[in-house]
Amino acid sequence: MSDQIADITMHIDENTTHEAREKLRDELLGMKGVMAASYHDEKPHLMVMAYDPEVVNSLAFVKTAQDQGLHAELIGL
Repeated sequence: MSDQIADITMHIDENTTHEAREKLRDELLGMKGVMAASYHDEKPHLMVMAYDPEVVNSLAFVKTAQDQGLHAELIGL
């Protein structure tokens, strides 16, 4: 991994359960180059990731959400 760390927020369009958010977070954390992925139940439509942009492209986060049947878009910090 490089020394670069980027942060990005992903907005999830659907109303999701706590379990669905946990599953998505776990998938994101399992991706190479992702250092952190978190959300708060008070803001269930938002998930924040810290990642190495030299290792993983942020569009992979949207694809991971789509693979779980969700619609999502990235919001830069």
